Amino acid sequence: MGKAKKGDTVLFHYKGTLEDGSVFDSTYEADCHVDDCDSGSCSDDDCGCDHETGPMRIVIGGEEFFPKVDAALIGMSKGEKKTVVLDPEDGFGEHDETKVFTVPAADLPDDFDAEEGDELILSGDDDEELGVVVLEKSDTEITFDANHPLAGEKLIFEIELVEIVNS
Repeated sequence: MGKAKKGDTVLFHYKGTLEDGSVFDSTYEADCHVDDCDSGSCSDDDCGCDHETGPMRIVIGGEEFFPKVDAALIGMSKGEKKTVVLDPEDGFGEHDETKVFTVPAADLPDDFDAEEGDELILSGDDDEELGVVVLEKSDTEITFDANHPLAGEKLIFEIELVEIVNS
């Protein structure tokens, strides 16, 4: 049985969890919360809503996924499983307080209607877009966080090599 190497196209499953065991992403259908989509309690970042399940296809070394997970696939055989732990700097980075900012409510459009916890895309005069989460909202100002929602988190990936498509 062959072992995966750099340059191979492979199919692999993964389940990404946080240290508390909560699943933040998965290619396994059983981990996806499809029932939440029907009930309306699903958020866009939950696995299951508009999320395709099934193995992920990448070229090892092609910089298509987290480098430590990519490197862990090297030497694996079909059906083999591994666990890879990513510290924040290997995942979505440390939480950066300089990406938390407050905007006077008067500077926002009159029809701006976001609540705490909402994920938004802000666009400026130069058409540059910035993904943010509303942290706090008052009558006079709104505080946004432009960090990735998983910034500062340790990520745990359980990976399973499904197939070496070509080598």
